[in-house]
Parts: sequence; structure tokens; C-alpha cells
Amino acid sequence: MCFYLLQIKEQMAVEKLTDSNIEAALAGNEKVIIKFFADWCGSCKLVSPKFNRLSGDERFAGIRFLEVNAEENQVARKKAGVSNLPFFATFKNGELIEAYPTSKEEAIVGMLTNLN
Repeated sequence: MCFYLLQIKEQMAVEKLTDSNIEAALAGNEKVIIKFFADWCGSCKLVSPKFNRLSGDERFAGIRFLEVNAEENQVARKKAGVSNLPFFATFKNGELIEAYPTSKEEAIVGMLTNLN
């Protein structure tokens, strides 16, 4: 007989940022990934569950997952160089490491892996 123990890990919350708190969030965290989205963006809505799931992945436990509404937060958008949506940017010690538009989970995983 085989017995399996299922371990359920609590999913980390993806935190929302605005122009008013992006600098503090970047300065206060060594490793950050930000998802830029817009409410009208269909691809943004499709990638959200993937991003939320990745936030709870133990491989990326030291990374803070954030999201910003790109239309409402022009300062944050400019800081990452957002050109299209959905757009992802990684920061290490407040410095931009990688940034590009994608809706592919493999690309997001690659960015997270490069940040570690």
C-alpha cells in the first residue's frame, strides 16, 4: 500500500502597487517582479492566474510579486519602460534587471529564474 502526503502551501498574495508606493516597494525588497496590466486587456486577464500561482511556488520564495495598473500609474509604467501589455519587469535591489511584454508562463518563469 502506498500512502501519499499532500502538502498544501499557502499561496503568497500578489500585492497591488501605485505610483505613490512603488519606490518604497523596490527599495525595501531585494528581488521583485511586477506585472503591468490594464482592466481592458484580455491577455492580462488570462495571465493573472498563472502569475498568482507562481507567487506561491517555493522555487521563487524570496521574490516579492507585485502588480500595477499601467493605465493609472504612469510613473511606475515609465520606470519599467512598459511598451505593451501584459508587461513584466524584474528588479534586484531597486535596479531594473529584465523587462518585456509577454503572456507566456515559460517566459515569466525564465525571468524569475534569472532573478534568483
